Amino acid sequence: MRKKIVIISSSIVAILVVALLLAGNYFYGESVKRGQQVELHKGAADANTLAKETNPIIQEAESWYEEQSFTTVELTSYDGLTLKANYLQNNSSNGNVVILAHGYRGKKEDMRKYVKFYYDLGFDILLPDARGHGESEGDYIGYGWHDRKDYQKWIDMLIKEYGARNIILHGNSMGAALVLMTSGEKLPSEVKGIIADSGYTTVKEELTYQLKHLYGLPAFPLMDITSLITNVRAGYTFEEASSVKQVKKNTRPLLIIHGDKDELVPTDMAYEIYEAAGGKKELWIVPDAGHTKAYDVATEEFERRVQAFIVDAMKES
Repeated sequence: MRKKIVIISSSIVAILVVALLLAGNYFYGESVKRGQQVELHKGAADANTLAKETNPIIQEAESWYEEQSFTTVELTSYDGLTLKANYLQNNSSNGNVVILAHGYRGKKEDMRKYVKFYYDLGFDILLPDARGHGESEGDYIGYGWHDRKDYQKWIDMLIKEYGARNIILHGNSMGAALVLMTSGEKLPSEVKGIIADSGYTTVKEELTYQLKHLYGLPAFPLMDITSLITNVRAGYTFEEASSVKQVKKNTRPLLIIHGDKDELVPTDMAYEIYEAAGGKKELWIVPDAGHTKAYDVATEEFERRVQAFIVDAMKES
C-alpha cells in the first residue's frame, strides 16, 4: 500500500511539474518570444484615443516626419546581433542628439510624434529598433535589460562617429524602463539627461500585474517558472531586470512622466521609481492621461516641461 501511495504521489508531482513547464513555456511565448501578437491589460477603453486624432500639433508632427529622409545606421551588439536605427541629422546640427526608445512589441516609427519637437530644438535624432523588434535581430524581448548594454553602444557610436556632445535619452513604456535601466550603467559625460514616460519598476512586477488582470492568476509559481525559462532561453531573469535597482545608481538629471489614468503600467510604479532614483530628479503625473499619452493630452505643457528639463540638464554638465 505504501509503495502504491509513493507511486501515485510521484506521478502527481511529475504531472504538476510537466504542467508548470508547459505553462511556463506558453507564457514565455506570450511575453518574451519575438513576434507574438499579445493582448495587454489596458483597463477601460482608452479615453485618450481621440486626443491624437484631434491634436493639430501632433498631426503636423507626424506629417512632417513622413517627409524626412533618414539614414539607416547599424551596430553589432555585445552578443553579436545586428541592431538597426534611423538617424536624422539636423540642418543646424550642433552636437545635440536625442535617442528615442519605443515600447513593448513596437518599432522605431512609434516615436515619430516626438521627432519634430526635438528637431525644432536643434537636436539630431536617433530612432533604434530594440533587439527582438522591427529591423533589429534577436529572437527575444529584453524588456530594457539587455537593451541597456545596446544603448551604451549606441551612445558610444554617436560620440565617435557623429560628434555628439550632448545626448538626451527619451523612452516610452518599455523604452522608458530601458533608459531607466541604462541610467544605472557607466555613461560618458556626453549623456546629459534622461526622460522616462510610463516606465515600469521591474519586469516581474509588470508581468505579475498583467497576469493577474488578464488571466486572474497569482504570480507564484507561474511567474517563477517563466522567469527560469527566460533565464535559460534569453539569459536574464524577471527579478534582475529592474528599473528601481538601476535608478538608485543614477547620477544624471531624470524626468519621470506618467499618466494618472495609466492602467497598462500602474501609476504607482512612477512614484516608486522616483523615490528610488539617485541624482537630480523630477516627477510629473499627468492628469487624465493614459499610457504614454502625456504628449497627446497635455501637448503644450509637455513641450514646456521637457524643454525646461533639457535646458537645466545641459547646465548641470
